[in-house]
Amino acid sequence: MTPTQTAGTRAQSARPAPARERDTMAVDTVVVDYGGVLTNPLVETFAAFADLAGIDAGDLAQAFLAATERHGQSPMAALETGGISEREMVDRILAELPEGSGRILGDGQGFGELWFRGRRPNEPFLAFLRSLRAGGYRLALLTNNVREWEPLWRAQIPADELFDVVVDSHREGVRKPDPRIYRILLERLGTTPERCVFVDDTEENCRAAEELGIRTVRFTGTGAAVRETAALLGCPAAVSAGPAGGGAR
Repeated sequence: MTPTQTAGTRAQSARPAPARERDTMAVDTVVVDYGGVLTNPLVETFAAFADLAGIDAGDLAQAFLAATERHGQSPMAALETGGISEREMVDRILAELPEGSGRILGDGQGFGELWFRGRRPNEPFLAFLRSLRAGGYRLALLTNNVREWEPLWRAQIPADELFDVVVDSHREGVRKPDPRIYRILLERLGTTPERCVFVDDTEENCRAAEELGIRTVRFTGTGAAVRETAALLGCPAAVSAGPAGGGAR
């Protein structure tokens, strides 16, 4: 029997199993984050974006903080839940930058287009996921992402080939680490938290999953993530993992 055939009941009616039961319950589904797990690190993407846009990276980071204070929500968080458009997000950032900075964005250059010039797929980890799928495991993608960027990220990873379920924050109107998006994921998978392992590069996102009873792997590098995930699944690491793959949303 494959791991998929042993899938449990729907998540909304399930409660986390006792610790002893969780320790022996088979994991048959691997859920992964997009940015920072399937791509290079956020710090690399951010630095490349700042360089391409001709903005000092420190000024850009400060502009995001200032916009968050002014509007009561991170511009990226608002964008990832569909609360604002990419253009509105750019306007919020431009309003907080030193005069004359970010001219390329003001002239209509797409934020996402520049952002994705600094984003690369994490091919070794994608190869690991392919080996898991070939072995009968179900795969899902749980991503905080942007409506306008969907064609860009889907052009970089084989989402339809790899994943049984894709849950994207901009479509749901809620983002990690809100527990509602994890419950949406579990319902779509038709499974229980104890049968899943979740790989994400952000501590708060992992913590939220753990609170629902989902096993987690905090992504700090490809090799370590492959070994930890394989250990939770009780299977050997199927690929020789390369350098660390990354961080992001």
